[in-house]
Amino acid sequence: MKQDRALILDFGGVVTHTPFETHDVTERALGLAGGTLTWRGPFDVPSDPLWARMQAREITERDYWMTRTREVGRLVGEDWDEMRIFVQRTRGADVDGVIRPEARQAILAAKQAGCRLAILSNELDLFYGAEFRQRFALLDLFDVIVDATYTGILKPDPRAYEEVLQRLGLDRCDCVFVDDQLKNIEGADAVGLPRVHFDVTDPAASYRQALEMLGIAVTAGS
Repeated sequence: MKQDRALILDFGGVVTHTPFETHDVTERALGLAGGTLTWRGPFDVPSDPLWARMQAREITERDYWMTRTREVGRLVGEDWDEMRIFVQRTRGADVDGVIRPEARQAILAAKQAGCRLAILSNELDLFYGAEFRQRFALLDLFDVIVDATYTGILKPDPRAYEEVLQRLGLDRCDCVFVDDQLKNIEGADAVGLPRVHFDVTDPAASYRQALEMLGIAVTAGS
């Protein structure tokens, strides 16, 4: 048992599928023609100049998603002024389908091994909304949730990482942090927090690495 260790996860993109991966679901939910949504973020950076600007830190991640939220709202003739509207309108009918199966497996494996679980997110309720987030039964397994929607402290600010460590009551060397954004990984490096840079194109490998860093055996093919 590893009660003295913790797996700390970003939420959007790490625990859940990115919106880039579910354009077909979004288009069906909104009655849009297939292929209407062409921005692909990390899956096709050259096709998404706005994503490239975000990666270059010319705009924030929140700026990126607010722009996409407004764009999609206009496609259906509506004025969407909150990111959670995008999520609720496009994903509300299939909450379980939003969760990555690799995330579910890794979270359950860590819990079974006795590890503590934490979320460290910049926009959990800002993006999903509190009511929608409460429909994720998987989150009931987490010991700590630190959400900048309420703290106002965004990764990669060192205080965000220190807050989750303080709430866990563990030394940073006994934790592994997983995030898909490079700037947040650099923030973890700056405070000496062991981390895995999550690859949205190969989630199984990223979770395997994180579990192995925590000393949790991973069976072949999982």
